[in-house]
This record gives sequence, structure tokens and C-alpha cells, in this order.
Amino acid sequence: MKRLNIPILIALLTLVAVGCKGRTDIADDMSDSEKLELLDLRIERHPKDADAYYDRSVVLFSLGRTKDALSDIKRAVELKPDEVDYRMQQADLHFANGNVEDSYKALAEAERLAPENNDVQLKMGEVTFYSHDYDRSLQCLTKVTERDPNNQTALVMKGFIYKEKGDTASAVQLLRKVCDLYPDYEPAFEELGVLYSTRNDPMALEYLNTAIQLQPNNTNALYALAMFHQQNNHFDEAENLYHRILDINSQSADAWHNLGYIELTERGDYPRAVACFDSALAVDPTHGSARTNRELALELARQN
Repeated sequence: MKRLNIPILIALLTLVAVGCKGRTDIADDMSDSEKLELLDLRIERHPKDADAYYDRSVVLFSLGRTKDALSDIKRAVELKPDEVDYRMQQADLHFANGNVEDSYKALAEAERLAPENNDVQLKMGEVTFYSHDYDRSLQCLTKVTERDPNNQTALVMKGFIYKEKGDTASAVQLLRKVCDLYPDYEPAFEELGVLYSTRNDPMALEYLNTAIQLQPNNTNALYALAMFHQQNNHFDEAENLYHRILDINSQSADAWHNLGYIELTERGDYPRAVACFDSALAVDPTHGSARTNRELALELARQN
């Protein structure tokens, strides 16, 4: 049976977006090519316009041209070295290029310029979290919660860090606080449900169902709930949820596999199990469990 493997939900958070502020007169409905044309002209006419270099770096970043964007933000920083937003943009670009230490250095400069700026600390916490420097990340995020005890982003990130460090009790405590403070924030309910499900705790049902109510097409929460039911021998409920996942995303190899697993181990319908495993392998030919269980289902079908 395929185990639950939900990606870290920190990717779902709306983190700091300071590096996306516009500085020049660029209309939101302009295409990227129009923005670049306007900014190229502005820089040509005003080669020391730091804001224009900053804005062009933002557009270039959105186009995936990170090296060109880095060149522009470097020039912007040279022209206005005390601008916090520039340092934040520089940090994002270094991180996108895999230069974690350079990213952190840019953020350290931003912190020097604005030591009480929560956005800077959140971004530092984010960068160090993704580089698995959890202790450093906690230090940054704790500075935020000391100033703002109910900061949603900091609390959620700290919860994920505690989970990654194996301190599930602290993770649960923080995420429950987030759920109480922000009852519409679906990722916290989902992650809490996952944590409870790893303990086989019935509280998983409450939090996962709430996550699904808040976001009905959240296949991660649906999958976690299906796994909980499957592990507790509620096979009808699990099957219904897997079918619901496939209605949303027919390319879920894990949902196809788990349907086949139930047919193989609980229903004894070996041809149907083979069909489900075939569907899983059509989506993901490298799905080892589907391939192994398909061979077992074929062998059992021949024997019966």
C-alpha cells in the first residue's frame, strides 16, 4: 500500500512578497514584453534610475531570466544601497539560482537596514527553512512572534519546522493555535490532520474534513483522509475518496494504486486490481508498488 507522501505545505503559504512591488509607472495589464520595452527605454534615458533597474529585475525574474535579473538588481543596489526592498529582491534571486548563502547575506543587509521589519525576518526564516537550517530559521521566526505573537506565517512555518525536527507535540500545539486564530486557513487544518493521521488519532477526521470543506478540490487532504480510512479498515469510505480524487485528477497514480490494493487484498477482485494497477502504471511507469502488486494480482488470478 502506498504510504502517504504529502509535500511540505510551506509551498502553499502566501509568504512575503516585498520583492514584487512596482516602482515605476507600469500598468498591471501590460504584457511582460511591454513592461520590458518601457523599462529599457526608461533606463536608456535615466541610467541611474535605481527603481527602473529594480522593476526590470522583477519582470525578468517572472520570465525566468534570473541571471539578467540579478545583474539589474545588483545595479539597483549599487545606486541605492540602503533600500530594503532591493535587498529582498536580491535575496530571492540568489535563492532562485541556488546561492543560499548569498541570499542570506542579502537578507542580513536588509535586517541591518530594518532590524524591526517582520517581512525581512520571515524571508530569512523561509530561506533557511528551505535549506534545512531549521535552528537558524526558528531564530528568525521567533523574532517575529516576539513582536507579533499571532503572526500567521511565522506560526505556520514554526509548526512545519517542529514537524521536520520530529517534535510533533510542538508542531501540533502551534498549528492548533493557527486553526483557532485563522479558522479559514486551510493549510493548517490539512497539516494538522496529517499529523494526527500519523498517530492514527481520530482527530485526523475533524481536521482533514475541515480542510476539505474549506477547499473541496484539495487532493492532498482527500488523499490523507482516504489513507486514514484505509488504514482503519473503512474501505468503502477510502474507495469513495480515491474516486473523488480521480474525478479531480485522473493522473493520480497513487489513487489508482490504492484502489487496486483494496481490490487485491480486501475484495479479491484480481482482474479489477490489475486494471487499477495498469492505470497507475500508465500515469507513472516507474511506480514500483503498482508493478509488483500487478504481478501478484495476475498470479492470483491465474490460480483462481
